[in-house]
Amino acid sequence: MFENMSEQEAREKILGMVSEYCDTYHKTKEYKEGDRISYARRVYDHDEMVNLVDSSLEFWLTSGRYTDQFEKAFAEYLGVRFCSLVNSGSSANLNAFMALTSPLLKERQVKRGDEVITVAAGFPTTVAPVIQYGAVPVFIDVTIPQYNIDVTKLEEALSPKTKAVMIAHTLGNPFDLKAVKAFCDKHNLWLIEDNCDALGSKYTIDGEEKFTGTIGDIGTSSFYPPHHMTMGEGGAVYTNNPLLHKAIRSFRDWGRDCVCPSGKDNICGHRFDKQYGELPLGYDHKYVYSHFGYNLKATDLQAAIGCAQIVKFPSFVEKRRYNFDRLKAALTGLEDKIILPEPAENSKPSWFGFLITCKEGVDSFKVVDYIESHGVQTRRLFAGNLIKHPCFDEMRATGEGYRVVGDLTNTDRIMNDTFWIGVYPGMTDEMIDYMAKTIREALA
Repeated sequence: MFENMSEQEAREKILGMVSEYCDTYHKTKEYKEGDRISYARRVYDHDEMVNLVDSSLEFWLTSGRYTDQFEKAFAEYLGVRFCSLVNSGSSANLNAFMALTSPLLKERQVKRGDEVITVAAGFPTTVAPVIQYGAVPVFIDVTIPQYNIDVTKLEEALSPKTKAVMIAHTLGNPFDLKAVKAFCDKHNLWLIEDNCDALGSKYTIDGEEKFTGTIGDIGTSSFYPPHHMTMGEGGAVYTNNPLLHKAIRSFRDWGRDCVCPSGKDNICGHRFDKQYGELPLGYDHKYVYSHFGYNLKATDLQAAIGCAQIVKFPSFVEKRRYNFDRLKAALTGLEDKIILPEPAENSKPSWFGFLITCKEGVDSFKVVDYIESHGVQTRRLFAGNLIKHPCFDEMRATGEGYRVVGDLTNTDRIMNDTFWIGVYPGMTDEMIDYMAKTIREALA
């Protein structure tokens, strides 16, 4: 087939066939009432598949040109200086938190036993890095119907050991960034925005509209298939702070001190002429470690998909907002039985899902059972109340390792009464309307 072709001609032929293959065999199936409606799904076309195969033909496999291209494009989209691609959103949270433990931060370094303010109503990987390192999460209740941190409890949660706040924007709805940022600035605390469920959300602060994830010290994103855009697996850590960026890259890349990218040596010209720690003078800087780090890098195959996704991403955000608004309008009038979600003040959410809380007298488990049995996939608000889970058994028994401020009344209510359904950009009007009809039937 490739006789008398140059390598470039052969590649173009292969990629043309890949595009045709995708258009032929990966068509989106037309929705018919009765088809199961998932809460989330990948939205893609031949662009992603062509990029993926293009990367595979290079057979670079680890981070390469597509990674560089994605990090640059993603940083430009968000308006931040530095972006580091990682292998998952969970790794992004781990990478972000561990950067705060770097000795580079001197007196602001988070140490074992220091406290980090967060919430229990969310996904465990926002909290897991704190516990795994040996710091102490301090849990605050949330509000309904925003499902975000109750900022009136922040001052009560503060202690001499508090070093940071690390919380997520719930299902695309920003938390009260104005209040949280002011609290962090007042007390010289780090702020990590877990932006994994809110990519594309905006918040107006000090008269300027910014993307969530860019207002705190560090933001994180996830590119798992259900999320706002996908690489299959993948995540990102971003910041405007050069020192934090240095720590993020070091922890991501084995903890090394050298900043040369993979496959490149001696960019600084001083690979063999300096002394580090108690190593011999001239020890190879490529193998000097300033942190106990990890290997959290993504592959170029993942980045290639992301490069195609980010071009489409603004349209994904608009479709999520449209779907959310259509669904909310279709459920208006049921406020005697359910609480409908409300966007945070000063925000323009990029909705990940549509949260519903059942009112007193309405059994959310029966409602969910009916909806699921009629072909609509649901999800609880992740952990509900994280400290009720088996992973906290040992800490609950000893009363050590975490702290709770006040009560978690709304967190417990969410655990019992709240669920959500999807608004992903591949949904049609017919799917949205069927979900609303099914919810109405369930409540009737």
